[in-house]
Formats: sequence, structure tokens, C-alpha cells
Amino acid sequence: MNRGRRPGQVSSRDAVLRAAREQFSRKGYDAATVRAIAAEAGVDPSMINHHFGTKEQLFMAALESPVDPKDHVSAVLNGPREDVGERLVTRFLTVWDSPAGAAGVAVLRTAMQHEWSAALVREFILNRAIKPLLAGLGVPAEEASWRGNLVASQLSGLILTRYLVKLEPIASAPHAVVVRALGPTIQRYLTGAVGADHLGG
Repeated sequence: MNRGRRPGQVSSRDAVLRAAREQFSRKGYDAATVRAIAAEAGVDPSMINHHFGTKEQLFMAALESPVDPKDHVSAVLNGPREDVGERLVTRFLTVWDSPAGAAGVAVLRTAMQHEWSAALVREFILNRAIKPLLAGLGVPAEEASWRGNLVASQLSGLILTRYLVKLEPIASAPHAVVVRALGPTIQRYLTGAVGADHLGG
């Protein structure tokens, strides 16, 4: 008895992933629809639900991300507002120094080689991780983009130096040392003065 997937099922799943990467990278998470992805893949929308479940789960599968930031944003927000920067860096280091972080490094290496992957990573960092965090802090919409980009630049730099290039001493520095160094900067980007008023959002 053949217990494996039928060839058609495998190919339809791959077609959906290709279409999802195209739609998400071109339109962004919010504008991309399950119906449009299904149409581009040449499958019925119910097939997406069969293989992946929700649109959110499809996005995570397309990115091949080992971590869903939604699982961590609430923990970062839980506590005094003035310490959110330190909590964010602490949570960030905890995740990236775990096995999930090693898989994340592989995702980022792919992003450096393929534009579609880079676009998905941008969408993942800004709209799936940082945007909900800023919303939870009550940051005005006209400031969110600028603040979000500043936070992303700092965290991306940390990934590059600690996990990809492995510059010492930051690559092996204890979490507490990194948190003390970067927490205040992240805090200012999130809630302090960042000169965003002249940007028009």
C-alpha cells in the first residue's frame, strides 16, 4: 500500500509556495490574498487550507522561518514601558542563540542571494515583528515606519556581527553585556526622540 503523497499533491504544494513567495514579496503580507495566490498557483483556494491552514501559516512556510514573532511580542510588551528595549534585546538573543536561531541564519543567508527571499525577510521583520510591537506601545502611525526601520537596522546589525560575520568580542559576549549596550539605543528608537517629525511619517 502506498502511504506517500500523490505526485499531484506534492506539485500543488510546491506551486502554492512559489506563488506565495511571488505574491508576498511583490505585494506584502497584507495585500496578498489567498485567492490570488491560489489563482497564480492554478489551484483551488481550499488546497491552500489543506496544505498550510491559514494565510499566516502559509507566509511562515514560504519564508521557512523557524520562529513566529507573534509568539514573542506579547512577552516583550509585558512590563514597564521604559524597559521594553532591554526586554526586546534579551528575547532576541535568547531566540537567536537557540536551535531556532541557527535555522534563522540559514534563512538570512538565502535572503542575501535571492531578491524574493530578501523581500520576505523585510516583510517578516517589519510587519510581522516590529509593527505589532510598535502598535502595542501605542506609537503614532506617522512615526511607526521610521522607528521600525531604526529598530530593524540595529537588530539586523546585531545578527550580522554576532551570528554571520561573528565579530569578536560581540560574537561571544554574554547576553547581559549586549543588553546593557544595545537596550538603551533600542529603547530610544522605540519610545524616545528620533527626529521623525520632519519625515512626514
